[in-house]
Amino acid sequence: MVYTASCLCNGIQLQINSELEPIMVCHCTQCQKAQGAAFAAITQVQKSNLNIVQGENLLQAYFASPNKKRVFCKTCGSPIWSERLDKPEVVRLRVGLINEEISTSVISHAFVSSKVKWYPICDSARQYQNGVENP
Repeated sequence: MVYTASCLCNGIQLQINSELEPIMVCHCTQCQKAQGAAFAAITQVQKSNLNIVQGENLLQAYFASPNKKRVFCKTCGSPIWSERLDKPEVVRLRVGLINEEISTSVISHAFVSSKVKWYPICDSARQYQNGVENP
């Protein structure tokens, strides 16, 4: 399966040349701030399966912590992905950017100890208080 993804202004266009990994939801305070929302919903994508079709010049990176780069569109501000420097072969793509209907489901909730009180977790996916066993 091939998926496409884009930012809010459509300046960044991506192509994912693989099936999507299960969705991981992160409730840490950094993700809340970076998304402007209760959590970040991500799917891991191997860089070898990710093509930047358009807008590579619009990608801007920010290091909120020394080992984690957050990449966003410098035109519209859409969060695109994050990547850990100790796992350079993988990006954590923001699922909301994917244009097609997806059938993959949520597999886990990380950092539920930081979860906002006003949004309940309403699924039966595994919950981790401070991260996940296999990030």
